[in-house]
Amino acid sequence: MRSIKRVVDITAALVALILLLPVYGIVALIVYMKLGSPILFKQPRPGKDEKIFKMYKFRTMLDTKNKNGELLSDAERLTRFGKFLRSTSLDELPELLNILKGDMSLVGPRPLLVEYLDLYTPEQKRRHEVRPGITGWAQVNGRNSISWEEKFNYDVWYIENWSLGLDIKILFLTIYKVFKREGISQENNVPMEKFRGYDKTGVGM
Repeated sequence: MRSIKRVVDITAALVALILLLPVYGIVALIVYMKLGSPILFKQPRPGKDEKIFKMYKFRTMLDTKNKNGELLSDAERLTRFGKFLRSTSLDELPELLNILKGDMSLVGPRPLLVEYLDLYTPEQKRRHEVRPGITGWAQVNGRNSISWEEKFNYDVWYIENWSLGLDIKILFLTIYKVFKREGISQENNVPMEKFRGYDKTGVGM
């Protein structure tokens, strides 16, 4: 069944890339005009079995720095246009290239930051048993509006209950959520705060 999932991923990614080429061109042009170069945001992320890969997204933030040469916070650098890209998930379109490369899947736990790897509990590390996805069970159940603990619980639940039928359900729910623009951020369209791990009692920090 997993091999069928990979075939579906490749086929769907190829078809989507062909159909969405005009959208890619328009978004890329506007990103260049409003945010400058580079157009794509590239960042290392852990994938299946914690293998590091470079994830592609359309850029949504400026490179504005303070007087000390340090980047301003995400909230300060995220532009109105960037918020639109995120709320419509258009910034995720380049991840179709990651699917073709074998780094990602259409559906799976979202690939998070490399710096989080040492912060997970053994149970949370299970999210790396499968390829990460453009969308996932956590994304259709709140995305950035839910807590880290809830997000990880959804990820593990998906791994334990995976089926092609579940993937199809998640894809349809994703389309619905994107049109409603639900769960994009915690407050005021600011991206979710960083995961800081757990203390010795298992309480999130």
